[in-house]
Amino acid sequence: MENVLKRLRDVIKSNMRQYAMLIALIVIMVLFGFLTDGILLKPRNVSKLIYQNSYILILAVGMVLCILTGGNIDLSVGSVVAFISAASAMFSVFWGLPAWLSIILGLLLGLVAGMWQGFWIAYVRIPAFITTLAGMMLFRGINNIILRGETIGLPDLYIQIASGVIPDFLGTGEGLHITTVVIGIVVALIYIVFAITSRISKRRQGFEVPTFQGFIVKIIAISAVINLFTFWLARDDGLPIILIVIAALIGIYTFITTKTVAGRHIYALGGNAKAAELSGINTKKILFLVYANMGLLAALAGIVFAGRLNSASPTAGDKFELEAIAACFIGGASATGGVGTVIGAVIGAFIMGILNNGMSIIGLSIFWMDIIKGLVLLVAVAFDVYSKSRAKKSV
Repeated sequence: MENVLKRLRDVIKSNMRQYAMLIALIVIMVLFGFLTDGILLKPRNVSKLIYQNSYILILAVGMVLCILTGGNIDLSVGSVVAFISAASAMFSVFWGLPAWLSIILGLLLGLVAGMWQGFWIAYVRIPAFITTLAGMMLFRGINNIILRGETIGLPDLYIQIASGVIPDFLGTGEGLHITTVVIGIVVALIYIVFAITSRISKRRQGFEVPTFQGFIVKIIAISAVINLFTFWLARDDGLPIILIVIAALIGIYTFITTKTVAGRHIYALGGNAKAAELSGINTKKILFLVYANMGLLAALAGIVFAGRLNSASPTAGDKFELEAIAACFIGGASATGGVGTVIGAVIGAFIMGILNNGMSIIGLSIFWMDIIKGLVLLVAVAFDVYSKSRAKKSV
């Protein structure tokens, strides 16, 4: 028993950065669950939490890659969100193009905006802070020119993407959303299969793996969370379409950052840019692609946000860049780059979302909300600094 406890302490200590924010998320959920008399955790509110924070989640996935390259940030993403929502109105309303084509053009336009900034950052060597600050003003100005200070309604397809749910193919349309429950079971089974095959592969290659008991507990716990979460959504309207999009993004970018050469190059660039360049990594290309990708994801967030509001607005995307940056740092990304994960950024975004939602439900003033979120961000970065100093002392 003593050996088991010692191993457990060692695991927690060695993975503190990964687990600390997850523990914080659980604590915050439980705390606001009590403070709101359970309202925060009701199925309807859980669905709202996903809809209200979907665009921040999308932005956080792209922002964490920017931060990984060396603590760089993109201050323009909120303005790109506004710019793309305005461009969508221009394509679909002013020009009369089909909604699906307007969405594709909006995504391409966001990619071009990201490439524009990536060029100045990577090849002209203008600091990311300055380039994206200029982009923040530039794209906000273009947004205002297109809309001329007016709010323009958008086609139903935008609303469906941002706020729609998958049809209940297996149910009667009343009560529990059976299709969502079945999807949860299938996803849990897929996770179990991947976890088992990954464990077998690691053992064959001689890598250290957790104890069998610990592995069983882990897959049971995660499978239970997946099924509980989908069951909760099934008690409301069902599985949101935007959640499927976000889950796909998390899976794709987690794979890119952990399993591909490009992902390793991003971490290497953030860890030591000079050493990465001397080792043959094309650091300019990596920086360019990271910011081009950020523009694409900001465009997607702009389309989702426009669908959520059912309109393109001159004030769209206000302070979104700050929310996305805060989500990444709260989720464990290092302010100096080279450390952080996509999952961590998503956890940070959920922490910010739950704080916003919970404090709103209990009727806390918006001024106090800003103060509390600022303190949470400060504590998260202080924890990063403290962890680094402890690691240096232990070497």
